[in-house]
Amino acid sequence: MQETDFDVLTIGNAIVDVLARVDEQFIAREKLVKGSMNLIDEARAEELYAHMGPAREVSGGSAGNTAAGVASFGGRAAYFGKVKQDQLGEIYRHDMKAQGVHFATPAAGDGPATARSFILVTPDSERTMNTYLGACVNLTTADIDEKVVKAARVTYMEGYLYDRPEAKEAFRAAATIARGARRLTSITLSDSFCVERHRDDFLDLIRNRIDIVFANETEIKSLYQTQNFDGAMQAIRRDCPVAVLTRSEKGSVIVRGPDTVEVPAHPVTQVVDVTGAGDLYAAGFLFGFTREMPLARCAQLGSLAAAEVISHIGARPEVNLAVHAKAAGLL
Repeated sequence: MQETDFDVLTIGNAIVDVLARVDEQFIAREKLVKGSMNLIDEARAEELYAHMGPAREVSGGSAGNTAAGVASFGGRAAYFGKVKQDQLGEIYRHDMKAQGVHFATPAAGDGPATARSFILVTPDSERTMNTYLGACVNLTTADIDEKVVKAARVTYMEGYLYDRPEAKEAFRAAATIARGARRLTSITLSDSFCVERHRDDFLDLIRNRIDIVFANETEIKSLYQTQNFDGAMQAIRRDCPVAVLTRSEKGSVIVRGPDTVEVPAHPVTQVVDVTGAGDLYAAGFLFGFTREMPLARCAQLGSLAAAEVISHIGARPEVNLAVHAKAAGLL
């Protein structure tokens, strides 16, 4: 494989997570359904922000989390995602660059504000999420930098972004460029509801344009409309060169051609917040994969990163993953 500028390029929704601790009265007063995830408009986003107490803004979004994870392992990561030229957009750009991720997607000068997800944590650690998608859904083919795609060993795409036709075309454009440059393509199915909405498109993409697919057990069974994990595993084996299937505490299963590799989950003392587990698993796996490590080691790195991120609030690592992996004897 030729030398490249980037190990992994990720493409997805650029969302700023706004984390705040609130009491039960706040949830009741704002008429929120505790523990739920709701999509809200910009006016409601501004209203909630005004009513909240002190908050911490952290750049998020599934593919953005994966890029940050790759960089924390010491990999060369790039990211395509859409923000607006506003305060939260600047926070997002600053965070990505500070984490060592190449992020040069032009900010929108007008239109919807930068996406944000208000993550309200009550004293019992329950999270109530209210997400305004804003500018992030307006990524188009114009935001696909051909030079960056050609310079990346793997282009990894987030299923969440697939709802709009413009984003779908951006996906296909990136995959075509990557394949034309003899680079690898990858997709995460993101969510079982996402699979339900786009099953036919996902299957077409996986069968014809994707080299590595990431899915959890629920998503892969939804893709093939079966309750049988083994049946879904055999189906994806036929449809994609490499499939990485995560099963929470059961660990993960990787299938490549006739090979099946099962790896247990990395031990975790306390599960605080599972948000970002799949994103960071993908980061560890892709970091190892782009260094041509055995599949089992790639999965171990993914599990280690997932275990770290679920041990605290927030979807990005709080330790240097390269140091963490070396201490665990994985690097």
